[in-house]
Amino acid sequence: MILKSLITLSLGTFALGMAEFSMMGILPDVATALNISIAQAGHFIAAYAIGVCCGAWLLVLSYRLPPKTVLLALAGIIALGNMLAAISTGYTTLLIARFISGLPHGAYFGIGSIVATKLATPGRSAQAVAMMIAGMTVANLCGVPIATCLSLHLSWRLVFCLVSIVAIVLIFSLKRYIPDIERLPNNGILGQFRFLKSAAPWLILAATTLGNGGIFCWFSYISPLLTQVSGFSHNQLSALMVLAGAGMVMGNWYGGRLADIYTPGQVAATLQGVAAIALLLIFLFADTGWLSATLMCLSIFCLFAVSAPQQLLLLRHSPGGALLGAASVQMAFNLGNALGSYNGGLAISHHLGYQYPALIGVPMALLGCGCLWYFHRRYEQPSKEMS
Repeated sequence: MILKSLITLSLGTFALGMAEFSMMGILPDVATALNISIAQAGHFIAAYAIGVCCGAWLLVLSYRLPPKTVLLALAGIIALGNMLAAISTGYTTLLIARFISGLPHGAYFGIGSIVATKLATPGRSAQAVAMMIAGMTVANLCGVPIATCLSLHLSWRLVFCLVSIVAIVLIFSLKRYIPDIERLPNNGILGQFRFLKSAAPWLILAATTLGNGGIFCWFSYISPLLTQVSGFSHNQLSALMVLAGAGMVMGNWYGGRLADIYTPGQVAATLQGVAAIALLLIFLFADTGWLSATLMCLSIFCLFAVSAPQQLLLLRHSPGGALLGAASVQMAFNLGNALGSYNGGLAISHHLGYQYPALIGVPMALLGCGCLWYFHRRYEQPSKEMS
């Protein structure tokens, strides 16, 4: 029963993963269909990310509701937002639809992480969270390439229709396989914010925003980079997205396992440093096809390897505000996505070339790495020495 419950939770992150990351693969098609530039189309990525940041605050008002009820409501918003995206008629309507689609993202990850940890056996909390997040990595392994293929051969609108269908299946799965978990302690609205008085959650949130922002400077424009700089054809994009998805799956799996063996902060800091190096190498060798594809896999591996450790760290360092704390990681993640896509778009708007967003992402990733190392030295090493 626990396995079925975790798989159900991962179905939700699968839908969210397709909604979020498919846009990277279909960006050129959407831009052509709506008669806008690639840089303008990048605003649809930012709109989703802003929706995530706004929607996560919904959990502050839902602390009195059972977790299962909240999950069902969020699944309904996933279905609605993506159906609106599918029938959008122009830039403004799609921008609004993408914002609505992003609203349930952070909240779902927040409440889903809490449910996953409550279902997990002792000593496997990070792996349980990683299994929930696995849906997003599978979406990138299978769903995003399918979405890219649908957009190329049929219509980009079908991508959002597919996400809506998955969300409807999720609603029925949640009703059947998620147990009725007791409500969290009622600390009131203000009580949920008390954990923010500590520096620990702010360090984690800053690291998440900067680290993911650095990678999304480059990843937001991965399709034109691969086709116009690295020399791949449009027909090869689906296969390349499968490679990126494989990097996500492996990163999420190993990130969860390493976080249960070592300290999560140390694992996240090390991998964030590797990501910064990979971004610099992408800038230098983007015109070498096989190397660009390899570095793409390495960067995406690091992006998702730090996800479960960061999610677990916020849960541990948000006493009395677990709902908000768990959702805050996704807020920071997507705030980083918005900043990254915007900064990367500036480089493209100034005609610097599609490899330059990766260079802009390097200092952001390094700053994220620095935050995580400081967190590790201040909050993890003392407890480790005591043990």
